[in-house]
Amino acid sequence: MTVPIRLTALGLPLVLLLGATASAGAADADAYQRVLNGAFETGKTPWWSSANSPSRVESGRLCADIPAGTVQPWEAMIGQNDIPVEADQPYTLRFTASATRGVTIRTALEPVAPKGPAAFNKQAQLTSVPRQFEFSGVSRASTLHAQLNFQAGGAPEPYTLCLDDVSLTGGVVPPGGGRDFGSPVRVNQYGYAVSGPKKASIVDPATDPLPWKLRDAEGNEVASGRTSVFGDDPMSGDHVHIADFSRLRTTRTGLTLHVGDQVSEPFDVLKNPYDTLRRDSLAYFYHNRSGIEIEEQYVGKEYARPAGHLGVAPNKGDTSVPCLPGTCDYSLDVRGGWYDAGDQGKYVVNGALAAWQLMDSYERSLHARDTEGVGDGLLAIPEQDNGTPDVLDEARWEMEFLLRMQVPAGEPLAGMAHHKIHDAAWTPHPTLPHKDPQPRHLYPPSTAATLNLAAASAQCARLFARWDRAFAARCRDAAETAFKAALAHPDRHAPDRGVGGGAYDDTEVGDEFSWAAAELYATTGRRGYLPYVDTELTAEGFSWKDTGALADLTVLRLPHRFPAARAAAAQRRLLAVADGHLRDLRAQGYPNPSLPADGEYAWGSNSATTNSAMILAMAYDLRHRPAYRDAVLESMDYLLGRNALNQSFISGYGERAAHNQHHRHWAHQLDPTLPSPPPGSLAGGPDSKLQDPVAQQNLPGCAPAKCYIDDIGSYSTNEVAINWNSSLAWLAAFADSR
Repeated sequence: MTVPIRLTALGLPLVLLLGATASAGAADADAYQRVLNGAFETGKTPWWSSANSPSRVESGRLCADIPAGTVQPWEAMIGQNDIPVEADQPYTLRFTASATRGVTIRTALEPVAPKGPAAFNKQAQLTSVPRQFEFSGVSRASTLHAQLNFQAGGAPEPYTLCLDDVSLTGGVVPPGGGRDFGSPVRVNQYGYAVSGPKKASIVDPATDPLPWKLRDAEGNEVASGRTSVFGDDPMSGDHVHIADFSRLRTTRTGLTLHVGDQVSEPFDVLKNPYDTLRRDSLAYFYHNRSGIEIEEQYVGKEYARPAGHLGVAPNKGDTSVPCLPGTCDYSLDVRGGWYDAGDQGKYVVNGALAAWQLMDSYERSLHARDTEGVGDGLLAIPEQDNGTPDVLDEARWEMEFLLRMQVPAGEPLAGMAHHKIHDAAWTPHPTLPHKDPQPRHLYPPSTAATLNLAAASAQCARLFARWDRAFAARCRDAAETAFKAALAHPDRHAPDRGVGGGAYDDTEVGDEFSWAAAELYATTGRRGYLPYVDTELTAEGFSWKDTGALADLTVLRLPHRFPAARAAAAQRRLLAVADGHLRDLRAQGYPNPSLPADGEYAWGSNSATTNSAMILAMAYDLRHRPAYRDAVLESMDYLLGRNALNQSFISGYGERAAHNQHHRHWAHQLDPTLPSPPPGSLAGGPDSKLQDPVAQQNLPGCAPAKCYIDDIGSYSTNEVAINWNSSLAWLAAFADSR
């Protein structure tokens, strides 16, 4: 039998139902569900519990061990974050709860970013018999970041709290609804090149061409024409028209494109629109350096910060980092390098790829006679004016770290590379690097990390030979030693899980052997490496996990150093893959050269765009076919706003630029005293799988090209990463030089 008890909170009637059983399905059928995994059918995620209250799912319930000795209820909690609520809307919570002893807990629904008054904060008296409870209240604020919590602290004796069938309903905007994409006239919101293509995508159901007008900042007509009807775009679900104003060949600022009563965001037409972006996208790496003060004179007061992870309290790294317990008995000085992404871990596989891409950009500039790309003075960094090209200076900061990750001589697995270093547990959001209190560990060596080290070090040896012979010799020795160690230990794989950092697991390392061997052969000329070069560039491209295509890119960068037949075959593959990317770009209403074969955008999809555009750029360098160059520039249009979201994915570039990217200390969205990301940071982009709670709450049912949200909590769509920004930097340098 269920006994209703009427309560009142915030002036609304609430009902507390006491009974033996409950079901989240008891919620109104037409109400919108706001919690995820309330029946705990998929484990614990995204629920959390306080560090002093370990929790687990048992018998379909989430149970936490609550300690004695706390004073306040909030000192031991179970909760779920990132719940969207709307101002002046009622919300109803239903749940079933029990405890191993009679206790009183509190439950609250309250905004946390920014903080605000709770919709409700009520008591529930628990016994060992499961009871169903119901509370209601009105949200005073609109936010995507409310927290539902169960506050269980303050008990004189320890007990176990168990929850089940948690349901929170309310609001008028359905999950995935209420999104505002702004104008249907989608342009590159930053700027088009005078000598390049200039197109816009327009969302309109019309099946006949539409008139368009281009106006300057004063409203004067600059150009006019009619759209071409592209039709239905499968990745976005939009019906798209294309406006082409490429015939405009003069510099202009403050232009807008008008189609009927719809107006685009403003944009410019410039002679060199990407000169600033090539610098800002590279400056990203100085901002994310570990082990050095980030100085105001280089980044401005807003972004200046103390050095992180130099063994100064509360830091516990990185000058003497022990191995994960039970894996080795030594410590290493692994200071320096770049923080990988939104976290403050450092990973050899991702770091090596990012360093390689920066060094390859330099090598391309060298061959293309791009003086900025080989110059000393390009970047505002401490090494400026030291006589070495700035791009190499920045890459060296990572290379020094990678070399420190190599297992020393005399130790087991000598010559291999430790897979990664990161915190023992995830740090909260936000956390500045110098305030990180977590212990840090070296993770066991892996074959993949060792071969990544070999590849990047071989490239380093080749490029630094002109600038620092001693450092070049160190790189070469590390590369050759690593390759030998990988041959001796070809099957040491990183586990597919991690706490406090990403896994970066990889069990297929034939591609890494091929890439490393190609770089070693290019540097040393030793024919013994050639048999290992057995992978090819394909339409799937490359990533930190799939590096086989990079063997061909190394051959293409230095074709004269490889057998002629190999070089010719690599060139044929490059052109074939580039032609495929060109077809894919033209087959879509928005100019993305990456078209997923399975119809789903993957985590970091924008890096697929930039890496595909890099292939097109290399094809242009090889054949100088204008269509390849134009496709590269249109790919930049996609990143800068000509997409299904009307969103520039590059911070600081465009009226609707990403500014809440997932990062530990660029966290203005959570803490107004901290900065937003600096200009030139690339967001990960649409992810069809919605692999974080913010995306799951706000993007259900999204079309693949629209599965993105500019929110700091959406790590699966809005994180930054060094290997994504390295590809953007490579691409911006090409666009600026052409």
